[in-house]
Amino acid sequence: MDPRSRLVRRGPIRRGRLEYVHEEEPIRREFRVNEQIRSREVLLIDPEGRSLGVIPTDKALILAREKGLDLVEVAPEANPVVCKIVNYGKYRYQQGKREKKQQKTSRLKEVKFTIQTGEHDFQTKLARIREFLGDGHKVRVSVFFKGRQIIHMSKGEDILARVTTATEDTAKVDQDAMSRGRTLQMLLVPLPRKGGRSEDKDAQSGGEAV
Repeated sequence: MDPRSRLVRRGPIRRGRLEYVHEEEPIRREFRVNEQIRSREVLLIDPEGRSLGVIPTDKALILAREKGLDLVEVAPEANPVVCKIVNYGKYRYQQGKREKKQQKTSRLKEVKFTIQTGEHDFQTKLARIREFLGDGHKVRVSVFFKGRQIIHMSKGEDILARVTTATEDTAKVDQDAMSRGRTLQMLLVPLPRKGGRSEDKDAQSGGEAV
């Protein structure tokens, strides 16, 4: 598991209903500032966002200091490296706010069936799946086999096929049905919303059993 990741239990434990949420810790971007900048020359951007062209780094530092500001490396992967003359403290604060706004908790829900799930329960679970997808979550759909039920794998496949058909207007299959021990699973992801956010990326393990 990624060292920046953690599993967090949400709410009290109730029989048949347990939610774990996979959370990604924010990745803080570090900037090289002033004398930390290693490149001999940089593409310099002034405080108003205008390009001053490619100039030696020491000259860029002098220009920044004349304005009482800092020289910040904003695009180290570019060639040449891009630096901007800014108030570093204010710039870092603004970047932190932007990163926090963009940071989202990635959730993976799980809805469980068995081959003995009745029609009423099936429709209830299907409604729950659609609710999760509507909220932008990925959903792992699982069919569990008890004892000798494992010989009826095709019945589990039929259940997953029904779910796929019933959600095709709001989701797509991101991971086809696959067997894991006594469990048959597939993964659904919400379709991108027109004019809105698209599906969340890289959701990890965890889930809410229904």
